[in-house]
Amino acid sequence: LAIGLNLLQIVVFMAAFYVMFSLLGLRSSAIRGDFLLYIMSGIFLYMTHTRTVGAVAGSEGPSSPMMQHAPMNTIIAIASAALGALYLQVLSMFIILFVYHVAVTPLYIDQPIGAFAMLLLAWFTGVAVGLVFLAIKPWFPHAVGVMTTIYQRANMIASGKMFLANSLPGFMLAMFDWNPLFHAIDQARGFAFINYNPHYSSWQYALWVGIVLTMIGLMGEFYTRRHASLSWGARR
Repeated sequence: LAIGLNLLQIVVFMAAFYVMFSLLGLRSSAIRGDFLLYIMSGIFLYMTHTRTVGAVAGSEGPSSPMMQHAPMNTIIAIASAALGALYLQVLSMFIILFVYHVAVTPLYIDQPIGAFAMLLLAWFTGVAVGLVFLAIKPWFPHAVGVMTTIYQRANMIASGKMFLANSLPGFMLAMFDWNPLFHAIDQARGFAFINYNPHYSSWQYALWVGIVLTMIGLMGEFYTRRHASLSWGARR
């Protein structure tokens, strides 16, 4: 059921962006090559990143009753949530690409290993952002729920999946280049398309942001775990 719903959401996204690009006459601004692959490259990474943020931020915290079981700890809960989100998105991606390749037109991806590495990078940065939200959640549960939703919705635009970094003017590039997901998507298109060479994005930036946020999230989670109290959830 989860895979079916995820597939449906991805297909709806693809159809919506395809219609929007066609109506607005933006297809010419995309990369020379398979236009649907251009759309899919952005949607797959966006879905992987935002779903992972939600899964990690929503995983069991230190005050959860589940943590009273001796073998269980928050690292296991975080890892299972993150890997579950990755499995769901990768399986959905392969199903859609297989159906598209067999039923519509043969796919050609210039550097598939590099493109998949960017998907993993989008997942890793999603884990990092989710860790930060998870560390704050026991202190401000309602605020973190709202912040997580806002972050996911904002990335509909802020991820830049509708644009190419090379084609953006400087003032618009500054609106997106803070976002590690924007860099991952642009670099993924550089690996997927032989006709695109990204000049204004860097996978190293996304990796370092992910590492820094992971360290901040783990330190916050460790501090929160030391101060965990079963009574935190009593009022709710």
